Amino acid sequence: MIAAHPVTAEAAKSIRPSRLSLLGPLLFLPARTALMLLAQGLVGLILLLRGSSKAWLDAAPWWTLYGTIVDIGCLAIMWKLTRMEGSSLRALFGTVRLFTAKDLLAGIATFASVFPFFVFGGMLSAYWLYGSIRVDPFPGLLSHRVLPVWAVIYSRTLWWMIWSPTEEMTYNGYCLSRLRSSTTTWVAVLLVGFWWAIQHSFLPFIPDWRSFFWRFLAFVPGVIAFILIYLRTRRLTPLILAHWPMDIIATIMTM
Repeated sequence: MIAAHPVTAEAAKSIRPSRLSLLGPLLFLPARTALMLLAQGLVGLILLLRGSSKAWLDAAPWWTLYGTIVDIGCLAIMWKLTRMEGSSLRALFGTVRLFTAKDLLAGIATFASVFPFFVFGGMLSAYWLYGSIRVDPFPGLLSHRVLPVWAVIYSRTLWWMIWSPTEEMTYNGYCLSRLRSSTTTWVAVLLVGFWWAIQHSFLPFIPDWRSFFWRFLAFVPGVIAFILIYLRTRRLTPLILAHWPMDIIATIMTM
């Protein structure tokens, strides 16, 4: 397993200050969202060629499959950006070692602290936009998805193992750390929080404004909580451990 130690200690030492720039993290912030659209479009194109009359929407239930394409794209971009800085992907994490009891306890505490923000954020945004705390728009697309057995197995065993670490590396490990060095803490928090929350409106993207804003607002409190905990601890491991069960719950609730 991969465990992290303070990013600002080891990773910052390996970065050449002369090559640090706002451009890298600013361009990378929306890249994950753009990759989601491209990946959904790729699956939609395949379905269109197979005769689908509503290929874009038919691609939506497959988000836990094409989400891995997004992860691969993000890791490739981060690899390139860190190489340009004179750093590396490994430096974002720190030393590779087995998880310790301290890591596990920190992960459990982080999950207990952050998960309620996602729950109540979802309920409040649903009530504001739909008039009820319990909503289920687009069954079959966002929830009650029906996929082949192999796709269900992949979604519940491998998708979240890749998704959570890549998401934490993207927003906290890479973007937040670098934006803080070029702007201020709160500018970095707001920029990262915005793009991290809004990406959830694009996985999958369904052209419905209420669904779009419901998902965006639902995730704002939780991602801000993740960011603030990272600023306090400078460690990715507890965040990844807390993130994993959330994504597992998502696969169970939506299929």
